Amino acid sequence: MFVKQIQVSAMAVFAYLVGDQITGDALVIDPAADIKGIIAEAKKNNLRINYIVNTHGHVDHISGNTEMQKETGAKIIVHEDDSIMLTHTPAMILRMFGAKASPPADILVKDGDTISVGNVELKVIHTPGHSPGGISLYTPGYVFTGDTLFVEAVGRTDLPGGSWQTMYKAIKEKLFCLPDDTKVMPGHNYGRMPTSTIGHEKTCNPFVQ
Repeated sequence: MFVKQIQVSAMAVFAYLVGDQITGDALVIDPAADIKGIIAEAKKNNLRINYIVNTHGHVDHISGNTEMQKETGAKIIVHEDDSIMLTHTPAMILRMFGAKASPPADILVKDGDTISVGNVELKVIHTPGHSPGGISLYTPGYVFTGDTLFVEAVGRTDLPGGSWQTMYKAIKEKLFCLPDDTKVMPGHNYGRMPTSTIGHEKTCNPFVQ
């Protein structure tokens, strides 16, 4: 399995290129910006981007959807509870971020669904709280946590649709049950290191003790 963490945008968003180097199939998680750079990385590794997966519908994670879909023809995937948010970012917010509105999702997912690229399978884990349709994506060895779980921190819950109680429960009951050596791949470079592990977060994250 190929995994590449790519920091994009002024918001220090982490986009991820995930693929199967045998079949050449790949997906990109949260392509917020630097679309040409992400595509170049895929081509360098003989990968074609078939899917755009948004961990949630906030503008700082979806702002590259339009360009990425135009350049690759990739289908957009988001959780069903964030499907409206995906296409209804207020015009003022779009201007503030210099972003384009996202096209609608091609595929809606829910908890327990599987997203496949070649022989790589990512299990959808519904982890709401930062947004109603926030998801994490798990494959043995890795969990891509969006804005739910950061390195020694968690996502904010004061935006519309957010809930601290809901997110706390999702982290404790859905993420912290994963193997301790699972590598945590967060949605932003907000920590003292770019990645972590479930075991480290269970013992060192002060927000979820």
